[in-house]
Amino acid sequence: MNLGPWLPLLLLASSLVPGVVIFALREEDHRLRTWLNMAGASLKLALMGVMIWGVFNGLSYETRLTLLPGLDLVLHGDALSVLFAALSTVLWFVTTLYAVGYLEGSPNRSRFFGFFSLCVCSTIGIALAGNMITFLIFYEMLTLVTYPLVVHRGTPEALRAGRIYLVYTLAGGTVMLVGVAWLRALVGPLDFATGGILQSHAAPHLGALTVIFWLLIGGLGVKAALVPLHGWLPNAMVAPAPVSALLHAVAVVKAGAFGIVRVVYDLYGIEFARGLGVLFPLMILAAVTIVYGSVRALYQDDLKRRLAFSTVSQVSYIVLGVATFGPVATVGGLVHLVHQGLMKITLFFCAGNFAETLGIHKISEMDGVGRRMPWTMAAFTVGALGMIGVPPVAGFFSKWYLGLGGLLSGQPWVVAVLVASTLLNAGYFLPILYAAWFRPQKGPWHHEHNENHQGRFETDWMLLLPPLLTALLALLAGLLANTPFSALEWAKLIAVREYPL
Repeated sequence: MNLGPWLPLLLLASSLVPGVVIFALREEDHRLRTWLNMAGASLKLALMGVMIWGVFNGLSYETRLTLLPGLDLVLHGDALSVLFAALSTVLWFVTTLYAVGYLEGSPNRSRFFGFFSLCVCSTIGIALAGNMITFLIFYEMLTLVTYPLVVHRGTPEALRAGRIYLVYTLAGGTVMLVGVAWLRALVGPLDFATGGILQSHAAPHLGALTVIFWLLIGGLGVKAALVPLHGWLPNAMVAPAPVSALLHAVAVVKAGAFGIVRVVYDLYGIEFARGLGVLFPLMILAAVTIVYGSVRALYQDDLKRRLAFSTVSQVSYIVLGVATFGPVATVGGLVHLVHQGLMKITLFFCAGNFAETLGIHKISEMDGVGRRMPWTMAAFTVGALGMIGVPPVAGFFSKWYLGLGGLLSGQPWVVAVLVASTLLNAGYFLPILYAAWFRPQKGPWHHEHNENHQGRFETDWMLLLPPLLTALLALLAGLLANTPFSALEWAKLIAVREYPL
């Protein structure tokens, strides 16, 4: 059977169909809902494995459906789409397991898991989008299906965070729609292509194309949390821990960063963007965001807000790598798409465990928690050290390639930005590790939930296993960085495509 035109649709359907069915389930249908969640996530893993193998061996997977005359919905599997789709697929499986344990006994689980599945469907649609129209459709769908997850708890704080989220993301989507429509009117179909599509259309429209570029970056920069468009992200931390993990590691912020990669490389083209003079300002914007997010993280006592500002900083590493002209910096930015996801989801899983098991929400409450929850804290430690850039955790390799890429591209100031960011990373992570492992416990924990694990584990095994798995993946991504099919080798494959020798 020729899977070429069907595999992208099957990847979408593996989360779309369970999501639609779950909406119809009763709250008490716990086992069926769990089975549908895990079956869909497992099927997506298998299908993703087929696509990875096929793309690596030069096979083509594309679905093209005509929406209107001259307007196609295109799903396409190439090396770049596979990088993002594979990350989303693996982390969806782990996050599903975590969410099932986290939401045990809570209300509105069918609604939660229905939108949860649609969120992943939207993310896969963004990853596989073969043109800007398809990207925009799934990008806006992602906004709509993540809003119910942000406001899931229904508290005044959650509803306020949801309103802020909608204002930012819908405004960003409107700006991007204007840019896409204007570009479509100027140059015709917007299918992504290696090297970009604009060279032959450039001469009469250079001014307009510059404005359109910044409209697109503005729309994408909201979800990518570029300064000053980042304000929604720390507020969204009132959402349940599985939602925070999705927002930061898999779906929303990564969708924005991935969109910037597509615009620079496969819509404008890196050479054309450089000639247009838009790359250096984009580098400056990324550098400012990196430093600003890290500085703000230093002053947060709430653990999830500190992690949120860390995300503001860390996701801009991807943008910095994209905007720094050269293949080595490209490798650093693209591989950080994966590495940051593995490390950040680990940290949010652990934060959720501290909150659910001991009632810990603030860093000032974490003294001695490493002795009470050693496995969770060990996973947190791996994620934190990776964010700082300590080898051999995955984050070290991202920073190494970004710094080397900056030097090779004649931009040595990039190294200074990375050094400053690393010192700030250490400044807001190392005190947490010291307090958790070496300080004595101040007093009794706010509450302890032991009924689910009966002393066998430090918390419920469905909450403990996911951060251990993702911490292990973050460690292996560094230790096995130079093996075939690693994220680093896949990023090199993409860089060779963008910068052919």
